[in-house]
Amino acid sequence: MSLPALSPHVNVWLEVGGEVALSGWRVALLEAVDRYGSISAAAAAMGIQYRLAWQRIHEMEERLGVVLVQTSAGGAGGGGSVLTPAARDLIARFQAMNAAVEQFVREQAGLHFGV
Repeated sequence: MSLPALSPHVNVWLEVGGEVALSGWRVALLEAVDRYGSISAAAAAMGIQYRLAWQRIHEMEERLGVVLVQTSAGGAGGGGSVLTPAARDLIARFQAMNAAVEQFVREQAGLHFGV
C-alpha cells in the first residue's frame, strides 16, 4: 500500500488522580511566565485570559503539591511573577521525558510505516 509522507506526533500529559497536572501546554504557560515576568503578560502572549492562566497554575500547584510561581503585588515598582526552582526542575524533567517519548514514536513510525 502506498501512503503519503507521514509525520508522527505525540501529545503527552501527566495526571494526578485523573486530573491533568503537567502537559506541554501547561509547561509552555510556565515558560511564558518565566519569559515575560508576569502571569498577565504570559496570558496575553498565549492569547488566553488571565483568569485561565491563573487557574491552570493554581491547579498544577495543588495537584503537584508544590509552589511553582511566586508573585509580588503591583505598585510603584510594578508586580511580577517568577518561577520557583521546583517549577524549573519540573519543566526540565517534563521536556526530557517528552523528547524521549517523541524519539520512541519516531522510531516506531519508522519501523511500522517506513517513515
